[in-house]
Amino acid sequence: MGFLLHWPWPEIDLDDVLAGAVAVRVDVTENKVEAPEHRHRKGQLVFALGGGVTCRVPSGLWMVPPHCAVWVPGGMRHSNIATANARIFFVFIEPTADLPDRCCTFSISPLLRELIVELADHLRQDEGREKLFIEVLLGELPRMPVQQLHLPISSEPRLRRIAAALSDDPADRSTMAEWAERVALSESSLARLVSKETGLTFGRWRQQLHLIVALRELSAGASVQQVSADLGYESVTAFITMFKKALGKPPARYLSDIAGAAPQTRHPFA
Repeated sequence: MGFLLHWPWPEIDLDDVLAGAVAVRVDVTENKVEAPEHRHRKGQLVFALGGGVTCRVPSGLWMVPPHCAVWVPGGMRHSNIATANARIFFVFIEPTADLPDRCCTFSISPLLRELIVELADHLRQDEGREKLFIEVLLGELPRMPVQQLHLPISSEPRLRRIAAALSDDPADRSTMAEWAERVALSESSLARLVSKETGLTFGRWRQQLHLIVALRELSAGASVQQVSADLGYESVTAFITMFKKALGKPPARYLSDIAGAAPQTRHPFA
């Protein structure tokens, strides 16, 4: 079952729609819009065919570059931030599906892309074909590879304050000592707090935010040079080196490979 809507969409409760999966296509024309925080009984797959989406959940930020999707389990509070001219698909899935009970980012194979597009755009007049497509989608989705594209954020207020400040100004190159002073902690205390709450060092945590911002902006059409400058890197080479070290490939290659990704292994939560 599918719907074609424009952002912001009208009042419609998809939790009440009786189907194993309901696909919704949303076209975004505004500049960087954010849906208010909300939750669904059904799980939600957030898939970007063009542009980028960032999902906020209580435990962190999850990036949805093109040809990837973030899974948000049913009942979890979340909001979605879309870049301008994004082409987004939401797939609402019943809780009985064989999917994780926590957020993750999936690569989406060409087969699943076409299934999602078809469900959203064309199948409401062919109930038997729609049912078959839903069965294939629910069988294939748990097999998709997982991408590590999230920023862990705890409920700890000082870390949330730092994360919010860095999200607003990712080019801020303040040292950990300077951040510690702003939140009334010693440098060693802040280091322990970040490690305890996120499992990362402060430098790696900030770098992960840079990767999320970079992928969002690159997905929206920004150049590597522009993103490098916006993140405060001294040179494009320094930015590309950071990106390649973190994700194994330079930006253009990484996005290209995600677009052509095919499933190789089951995800670790299946």
